[in-house]
Amino acid sequence: MPTRKSTPAPPSPRPLVAAAREAATRAHAPYSGFRVGAALLTGDGRIFTGCNIENASYGLTLCAERVALAKAVSEGATDFRALAIAGGAADTPATPCGACRQALAEFCPPRMPVWYAGLAAGSARATTIRKLLPHAFALACTRGLSAAPGCRMLSHTAEGSPT
Repeated sequence: MPTRKSTPAPPSPRPLVAAAREAATRAHAPYSGFRVGAALLTGDGRIFTGCNIENASYGLTLCAERVALAKAVSEGATDFRALAIAGGAADTPATPCGACRQALAEFCPPRMPVWYAGLAAGSARATTIRKLLPHAFALACTRGLSAAPGCRMLSHTAEGSPT
């Protein structure tokens, strides 16, 4: 009898949203007062968190999602399974900014679940990396399609496949 590969159970949003909410308590947001937390789940079960870190020179502000991603990648993690973001009100939760969407698209699979919830309360809403950024910019070398220096730009269809 052939053996079947077991498919890992889909991640649960509850512990990730809780971790994102906890991370938001450490946000440095003296200028906007808008705290955001993120929690990024890896394939081996680790959770990397991040919070937004504002700067008086607004362009230098770090978003929670990119902080979590940078922490994970700097620790050698590159297999990502899910992300939760906590920020804003329950009825208008924060979603990733454009820069974060592009950074996430660089490292995360298009179908990876992303949950976003209000900072203090409310249930999480679900989406995917692909739905957040359906036409992500990518170079062929970032997708393992060719080696540098011969990288070439790829365009992605709404379904996420390179064209």
